[in-house]
Amino acid sequence: MSISLDEAVELTRTGDVWVFRGRSVPDRAIQLTTNSPVNHVGMAVVLDDMPPLMWHAELGRSLPDLWSGTHQRGVQLHDLRDAVCVWANRYGQRAWLRQLDPPADGEMERAVLRTIARLDGTPFPSTAQLAWRWVRGRVPAMPRLGRPALPRLGRPALPRLGRSAMPRPGRPAPRAGRETPASSAGERDRALETAYCAEVVAVTYEEMGLLPAGRRPNWYDPGRFWSGDDLGLAADARLGSEIEVRVPQR
Repeated sequence: MSISLDEAVELTRTGDVWVFRGRSVPDRAIQLTTNSPVNHVGMAVVLDDMPPLMWHAELGRSLPDLWSGTHQRGVQLHDLRDAVCVWANRYGQRAWLRQLDPPADGEMERAVLRTIARLDGTPFPSTAQLAWRWVRGRVPAMPRLGRPALPRLGRPALPRLGRSAMPRPGRPAPRAGRETPASSAGERDRALETAYCAEVVAVTYEEMGLLPAGRRPNWYDPGRFWSGDDLGLAADARLGSEIEVRVPQR
């Protein structure tokens, strides 16, 4: 199923997830580094009579951040339509929309605004940091004195795949690994001194009450928000199947 960008912008609501997949060298590096079929994820923020917005993190600063009013790298709040066009036309990405059901309520929207106020402007990690954070998110912290050791957990590395072998909408992507709890609130705060796109969406979902507390933010990668994985959303919430979005060329 595919719809036009105009239709997608009209349909999208707060909490809906937008996922992107490209085939450039940096895109493939992120996909391989994070063992994910996609390389970027953002969340829609649609409030009152404001135009739909995109809450995400990226290296670029081509669009003004609508929270700070400046051009900045890292965690940003953009006009959603403009952001999708940049990712499709400038970065060569394909875009899909996954809708949150049931829609976010007023308390969830207030939680989103609190999270934006706290995280907007947080720097984006380097590629090396990104790889290390992904690994750390899947390996338990060293046991402290007097505490039993946790079992070693992990996810098998993704083999190098050609474009034709990449997962497609509707095809489950192989996922493995289990979450490990954050050792302390302080460690969680330090982990967000830099923030990756999936971490931003995950932390926002947690504040909305849609994800369980206690996971390290770096347990999440963009592929966790693809239908091939199961986020285990709370409150009987679910994300619908991917709807491909046709973006006009500029």
